[in-house]
Amino acid sequence: KKVGTKTYIPIHQTMLLRSAALLLVCASSALAFSTTAFVGSSRKAFVPSPTALNIVGDAVGTLEKIKQILSTEDYPPENEAFDAMVKGTFPGAMSNKELEMKVVEILAARGFEGKNTLLATSLCCDELARTLEDDLGKCFGKNFFLGGLAGFPFAGNTGFGAMSAHIPDDGYCLIVQGPHVGITQDGVVGCVEREGIALVDKCCGSAIAASNYLQGITEGGATITTKIQTFSDFQQGAVQELILPHGKRLAEAPNRMAELPYALFESQDMLMQDIIQAGKGGLKAGTAVLSGIQINTSP
Repeated sequence: KKVGTKTYIPIHQTMLLRSAALLLVCASSALAFSTTAFVGSSRKAFVPSPTALNIVGDAVGTLEKIKQILSTEDYPPENEAFDAMVKGTFPGAMSNKELEMKVVEILAARGFEGKNTLLATSLCCDELARTLEDDLGKCFGKNFFLGGLAGFPFAGNTGFGAMSAHIPDDGYCLIVQGPHVGITQDGVVGCVEREGIALVDKCCGSAIAASNYLQGITEGGATITTKIQTFSDFQQGAVQELILPHGKRLAEAPNRMAELPYALFESQDMLMQDIIQAGKGGLKAGTAVLSGIQINTSP
């Protein structure tokens, strides 16, 4: 987010993983690597084509880049009480700073560098979801957008196929995906203070609208209509349909807004895995998938 002329990552604007540690599992919801990503001497060395446009062509490694990025960012002072509140609501949460360092360190050890890796993201359209994407982009280059409202991979199989074709020869792909949720300074989940706006805004608006739609169905009050979903808002219609299986779970949750991103994540992760499975033939040396929930806080 921008504050004056400075850019910083709020210490609590995090990517939340279900456990406190990063998990390395095959085709699951934390970090997934194809077996070829672990190959040592048998893996082909990356030799760029003389006509190839490298994604990030300088000689600085990604690990050194992320250290430089994190050392030059302007971070707000840490607030231990707020930090404890966020982690109490979302156990296992970590700051962007901590997450980015861990992720890049793990990936660099497996050969993922700017010159041979394409970054692809499936995050919400909201500008608050850009910080992690932007920082990783400084390491791996401009990203391919797979996502849409609420973070669902609306580019689908066709978009994934196009993305795969853009992976450098004998190179890798890093996919970052997940929903996001806001939390205010006084602990209200599902809202967030935004710079320049007096109103404390909803976050994620698409997710909350889908939750309200679902609540109208499960608890009554939904408008009876013969209209089909309009093309001008088809993404929101899809978000509403994809959240339907979680009606009972959300209705019984102690905090519906805190449970909502977890429900969204499960639907998104299932959809992304289906897309990856269908398009895996286009992937090359290896693919990493970082999945989780971004927690957005005030400026």
